[in-house]
Amino acid sequence: MQNLQSIMETLSGWVWGPYMLVLIVGTGVFLTFRLLFWQFRMLPLAFKQVFGKHPNNKDSGDISQFASLMTALSATIGTGNIAGVATACVLGGPGAVFWMWMTALFGMATKYGEGVLAVKYRHKNENGEMNGGPMYYIERGLGTKWKWLAVLFALFGTLASFGIGSSVQSNTVALAVENSMGIETWITGVVITAFSALVILGGIKTISKASTVIVPLMAIGYVAGGLVIILNNLELVIPALKMIFSYAFTGEAAAGGAIGAAIRYGVARGVFSNEAGMGSAPIAAAAAKTDHPVRQGLVSMTGTFIDTIIVCSITGIVLVMGFIMAGNSFGGETGAVLTIKAFDQLLPGVGGWVVTFGIIFFAYSTILGWSYYGEKCCTYLLGEKYVLIYRIIYIASVFVGCVATLDLVWLFADTFNGLMAAPNCIALLLLSGIIAKESKDFIAKRKSGELY
Repeated sequence: MQNLQSIMETLSGWVWGPYMLVLIVGTGVFLTFRLLFWQFRMLPLAFKQVFGKHPNNKDSGDISQFASLMTALSATIGTGNIAGVATACVLGGPGAVFWMWMTALFGMATKYGEGVLAVKYRHKNENGEMNGGPMYYIERGLGTKWKWLAVLFALFGTLASFGIGSSVQSNTVALAVENSMGIETWITGVVITAFSALVILGGIKTISKASTVIVPLMAIGYVAGGLVIILNNLELVIPALKMIFSYAFTGEAAAGGAIGAAIRYGVARGVFSNEAGMGSAPIAAAAAKTDHPVRQGLVSMTGTFIDTIIVCSITGIVLVMGFIMAGNSFGGETGAVLTIKAFDQLLPGVGGWVVTFGIIFFAYSTILGWSYYGEKCCTYLLGEKYVLIYRIIYIASVFVGCVATLDLVWLFADTFNGLMAAPNCIALLLLSGIIAKESKDFIAKRKSGELY
């Protein structure tokens, strides 16, 4: 086990080296300028697409745009928002929060591009359901000569689903429940595995129905709890924000005292949290009912804003407030345990439970969303007949995550996250002209009245 962890540490360090960080963030920066800051100009319309009324409910697709966003958010709003932010702060210092924000702002352009391509190049499978995502827009958009890249993405996506999707989530839940309630990890494993099986075996429509209920409730509840803490400790808010901005460029309190640590862990955990550039969310976007690829791209990019700019910010600010109260120290804790400690310190008796229940529901929803992502990647590689086998193995991995070591689980997830991002970002850059063309077409059709 020690040898395996050593191998994974080496591989994770290589995958998440400077080249990968430049590729992921650089893709977002490139698309931001190529689309003339589209994610900022179109954000109001994007939220209108999510929460407004739509005149046409007969568009092609499997689920509504709102359901597709909730399915994507079910996979993105997970333990990365709680445990991941804490890990970033410990390893990269408070300044890591700033780099998470930067990753998200440019990542919105990336997520937009993913959504556009997902709908443009999707197709119906033999069961009448939509198949889409990076493996399809790589093969259908770039041509069959690039199929090897599509196969690599699908392979990495399938493997990643067992890390970021199942084992990381269940592992964090098991440790949080053990810390808060004293319940052994294997018992939590049995319970969460059983509840996961109930939904996952029903496919995308069951997953989306569960997500449209769970995601809004869990996000609102967690954000409300964090806002109560912030409002009750307003004197710490300005010092916390100053520390986040100053440490982002000085590297203070980071591992080794280097600014590189703040950037590395801020970007890595930011991508882990909002998944911009990884290529996972467009798999859900491809199932949405919509009349134009751009409309779904707009919906997709709101997911990054909600996940990181809102939810992760709550966690990060509270953690830094706790850091200040403890004399500029995290007290040797990390992960979900640190977040629970910070919330409980600033809101005694209640704060810890806000995080504990947030972790449970965040992780559960992520397990559901990622089962769909991994299933579609597996289907691309092996065919529809292996769907049930994949679902059974995935459900089993939920239990395995509860009894595995935290470090090894996180290393596994980090590594395959990075490997997924490489082929997807390459495709986004090569197909950026298509994204720009579709964007212009959408604007023109709205002006002419062809689209609402």
